[in-house]
Amino acid sequence: MPYVTTSDAVHTLYLGAEGAELDETNPENRFKIDWLDSVHAELDQIAAAAPDALVITATGKFFTNGLDVDYIGANADKLPAYLDRVHALYARVLTLPMPTVAAINGHAFGAGAMLALCADHRIMRTERGFWSLPEVLLGMPFTTGMASLLRVRLPDSTVTEAMTTGRRYGGVDAAAAGIVEQAVDVEQLLTAAAEIAAGRASLAGPTLTLIKKGLRAPLLADLDRPTPPSLLG
Repeated sequence: MPYVTTSDAVHTLYLGAEGAELDETNPENRFKIDWLDSVHAELDQIAAAAPDALVITATGKFFTNGLDVDYIGANADKLPAYLDRVHALYARVLTLPMPTVAAINGHAFGAGAMLALCADHRIMRTERGFWSLPEVLLGMPFTTGMASLLRVRLPDSTVTEAMTTGRRYGGVDAAAAGIVEQAVDVEQLLTAAAEIAAGRASLAGPTLTLIKKGLRAPLLADLDRPTPPSLLG
């Protein structure tokens, strides 16, 4: 399950279990139901401690591989409700009362790639890992909320290429395309993310949430719309 560490003004939310980098199964940090519950619980604890600054990262091969395809395959009738829960996580991260930085340590695919975009600032490692939206290659549509998130958070040329081709972007290419602001060596990833987060920690508080909600109001409205059975309504 996800866990949190805290150093000075910076909380770091790891999307995978502690010690997972030593697990030969390479956990993918998919959006399982209990995983979603755990992430929200950790965010509750962070908010209760102090709204300073947050780094979101993981360990091992994956940042997150996105949706729980096994759950979807076994619960097709529950897909709209499941996607509503994914949208709710996006909306929460987008409006947290603290500066947020995604430190993308490995593969960020599909819904996991979109989660990274919810952070205020994004850094990606250079030597391994891809950011990608493979939905077009898998015959999967984007929900209205997801499409809105991508349009708002990415340059038009990038979002068009990413959504319609499934291109995999390494760290350097992701920075050039405006997906992330920086690409750094893995040894510098968490240090750089923590420095940016700490430098913005004084901005935390309810006013920051109000500003984020105003800035992203149309996007948040799309994420709040219940997902229809067709997914496209």
